Amino acid sequence: MDLTQLTAISPIDGRYRKQIAHLDEYFSEFALIKYRTIVEVEYFLFLAEKKFFKVSSTDKKQLLSIAENFSIADATKIKETEKITNHDVKAVEYFIKSKLDDFKLSHLKEWIHFGLTSQDVNNTAIPLLWKHAVENDYLPSIINLQSAIYNLSVQWKDIPMLARTHGQPASPTKLGKELMVFVERLENQIQLFSYIPFTAKFGGATGNFNAHSVAYPKYNWVKFANEFCENKLGLQRQQYTTQIEHYDTLAAHFDAIKRINTILIDLSRDIWTYISMDYFKQKTKKGEVGSSAMPHKVNPIDFENAEGNLGIANALLEHLSAKLPISRLQRDLTDSTVLRNIGVPAAHTLIAVKSFEKGLEKLVLNEAKLKADLEDNWAVVAEAIQTILRRENYPQPYEALKDLTRGKSAIDKKAIHQFISKLKVPAKIKEELKKITPHSYTGV
Repeated sequence: MDLTQLTAISPIDGRYRKQIAHLDEYFSEFALIKYRTIVEVEYFLFLAEKKFFKVSSTDKKQLLSIAENFSIADATKIKETEKITNHDVKAVEYFIKSKLDDFKLSHLKEWIHFGLTSQDVNNTAIPLLWKHAVENDYLPSIINLQSAIYNLSVQWKDIPMLARTHGQPASPTKLGKELMVFVERLENQIQLFSYIPFTAKFGGATGNFNAHSVAYPKYNWVKFANEFCENKLGLQRQQYTTQIEHYDTLAAHFDAIKRINTILIDLSRDIWTYISMDYFKQKTKKGEVGSSAMPHKVNPIDFENAEGNLGIANALLEHLSAKLPISRLQRDLTDSTVLRNIGVPAAHTLIAVKSFEKGLEKLVLNEAKLKADLEDNWAVVAEAIQTILRRENYPQPYEALKDLTRGKSAIDKKAIHQFISKLKVPAKIKEELKKITPHSYTGV
């Protein structure tokens, strides 16, 4: 069968294609070839800038147009060459050299890929496309989701809610504050993520500029490479490498995304549980079916979808961060096929984010249910009563409240107030204690 959204093996290129199609700008085979081309052209022009040879301003514009106007037809031509060379980066080199022939610059062809190994291109192209994907797509998506959660926390900041620790009724809280827990967690991880640099390897066959220095032994190639990576590509060059990047900072990025995903899994399960407790209803859409058999149901599918995709993403991110920093001696090829998959967890993560946003938009607060749960759990004010009694130096207040609340079928307002009335404390203290309710006992 021809490849379509219906015949694709991966749901990324099938079922979810419309949601994340824009990621092919960074993670497709076409994108990788394009970014390799960008690096090769920029390197060639930087050599010219450093006076190794001359190119006119017109020539420079023509060369830059190779990358700027890079097309599917160009990528297809490179893939055809790769069938002969059996080497993907060499095919890019030959493509650019053919362009120099077209531009009447054949005498400069051997400056293309001068002194480089393929990993100088791969380990700048991939960090560059990753940087663009993170800055243009991933981080904005996560920040927007965090903002949506924050907006709900503000909207519901004064809504009291029964807390549950170990699944049991606990000291009441506020719904907005519980969402702010996740807003802060995301903020902390986004900040940590922003501290991790985007790094590149650029140093020749085994990282020592062997070929460069033998051709120009007096030239400062380390300074050249640092300037090229930082000023032309916006990447931080690793100073001591083997043939390949050591991927430690890339692994740190994957681990950071994994932590953010774990926070979102935690929140999706909480919201799922609140929906099951009827704290939230979900907006319905005409024509949608909640269950194939039970017409009354509106399933929390958006949060389930998010959780599932985040789990797949984390499994892949775990492998990427554990595998990539390991390479036998000066280089083995195991990183190559693995690196081609970095877009997969990114795609699953962004699918999850979109599902999460969709789920949040459907939430309708069922305030009556929250109030009813609080009213049904007067036992939770026992902590408040015993703490005030401690303040008043009342003998064994914890034990007194324990005897009142444990093992009883129901503790309601009447039972609490009867207990307070029998306490041997001043009337003013009794009055203070009777003002405490599950609805007001929410802290700060």
